[in-house]
Amino acid sequence: MFEKLVPVNKDRHAGKKVKQISGFKFASQFHIASVMAHEFVRASAIYPVVFLEDKEKDEFRPVALMGLDGGENLFVDGAGKWQASYIPAIIRRYPFALASTDQEGQFTVCIDEASALVNDDEGAPLFDEQGEPAEALENVKRYLGELQQMDTFTKAFCKYLAEHNMFTPLNMRVRQADQVKNITGCYVVNEERLNNLSDERFLELRKTRYLPALYAHLGSLAQIERLIMLKDGRTGISTADASES
Repeated sequence: MFEKLVPVNKDRHAGKKVKQISGFKFASQFHIASVMAHEFVRASAIYPVVFLEDKEKDEFRPVALMGLDGGENLFVDGAGKWQASYIPAIIRRYPFALASTDQEGQFTVCIDEASALVNDDEGAPLFDEQGEPAEALENVKRYLGELQQMDTFTKAFCKYLAEHNMFTPLNMRVRQADQVKNITGCYVVNEERLNNLSDERFLELRKTRYLPALYAHLGSLAQIERLIMLKDGRTGISTADASES
C-alpha cells in the first residue's frame, strides 16, 4: 500500500497538503487488510476475518479477506468506489501510518509521499504558517494513537489464542470452470476447542473482553460465500467449498 513512507517533518513537509480520500484505486490490488479486534464485529458482516502467521515475529495477526487471488480486491470497482459499508481502518488511515522508533513504545507519524493525495496545492495543510502541526495533522496523530492502542489489545488477543492452541488451519478449495484451486495459509479459531474450554478459562476470556471478537470471527467465515459470489460476477467461478483441518 505504501510506496515512499517517511516520517512527517516540518522542514520537509511545511508546504505539503493532503486531500481527503475520494476513491480507493490505491487499494484495488490488496486482497487482504489487517484488522484489529475492535473491528471484528463490523467487518464480520462483510468480510471473512482470518488469521495469518508471521513466522519471523512468531505471532498471528488478523486480516479481512477482500479477494480470493493476490492482487485483486473484489470490493473496489473500476471507478475506485468501495462496494461495502465498512472499510478497514488501515485503509481509511491512508496515506498515514505509525512507525516504531528506536525507543521502545514510542512511535512517529509517517506519510506516503508517493500518494496522489499528498501535494502542494490542494487539501488540508500539514503545518501552519508558524511551522506548528495544523489541525489536520493533529487529528491524524489522535486517530493513529487510538489505533495503536487497539493494535496493542489485538496483539495480546492473538498471543492468548496462540498460547492456548486455539488456532487451526483453514483450507479453502475454489472450483473455477474445470479447475480446483486450493487457498491455504490462513488460520481460524477451532470452534470445538472453544466450546470445550473449562469454565475457568471461558470466564477468563470474558474478563479479557475477547469473546465478542471470537464470535464475530467465527460468524465471519460464512462471508467466504460472498467472495465466491463477487468472484463469480467477475470471472465466472461456479462452485466452492471450504473445510477446516
